[in-house]
Amino acid sequence: MKTKQHITDSIISQGMLPLFFHADTQVSLDVVRALYRAGIRVIEYTNRGEAALENFKALKQLQQTELTDLLLGIGTIKTLQQANDYVAAGADFIISPIVNPQVAQAAAENGLMWIPGCMTPTEIHQATEYGASFVKLFPANVLGPGFVSAVKELFFGIKMMPTGGVDMDAQNIASWFTAGVAAVGMGSKLITRNVLDNKDYNQLYTDTLLTLQLVKQARNR
Repeated sequence: MKTKQHITDSIISQGMLPLFFHADTQVSLDVVRALYRAGIRVIEYTNRGEAALENFKALKQLQQTELTDLLLGIGTIKTLQQANDYVAAGADFIISPIVNPQVAQAAAENGLMWIPGCMTPTEIHQATEYGASFVKLFPANVLGPGFVSAVKELFFGIKMMPTGGVDMDAQNIASWFTAGVAAVGMGSKLITRNVLDNKDYNQLYTDTLLTLQLVKQARNR
């Protein structure tokens, strides 16, 4: 049951989408296991290195054998070739840092949810013209919650998720949800260099629990 609506609902319910890449396959697997152990059921792996595709295939194997209720998407998809490669590898959804109509079409032809990255009202509009109902606001540290407040009424019904600069901080996370986002993307502020370098998966587990709690508190304000 991996329809666009199910994935949308799952991201919104979780409230936070973890995203990361690591060149080492075993580290990638262990990060996903730690996130899953903390209650995460939707993850974005990012296409940011030569090992990304093979690692993603290993993560799909983990999903199919061990974490069967996990939704595993691929991020940083900028070209049609990248989209096709990851569709073939079994991506559950596709996330882009940009609005590329070819990627949108590839996702649509395969029945996959596509979440493009947008920085301006024009890009959000273009994304919706190409079929997006959920957009990534990127980079979030440049745009800020005020951007969401200013444009959300222009795009009624479009779900927005800031990524790139969302902090693991109660006030910061609350400011995004107060502005009207559907979820927040969490990359290096959650899956830190320290966690990856030291393989400190217990720290990642604890930090993930904390972040999920901060999201819950932000929504209950």
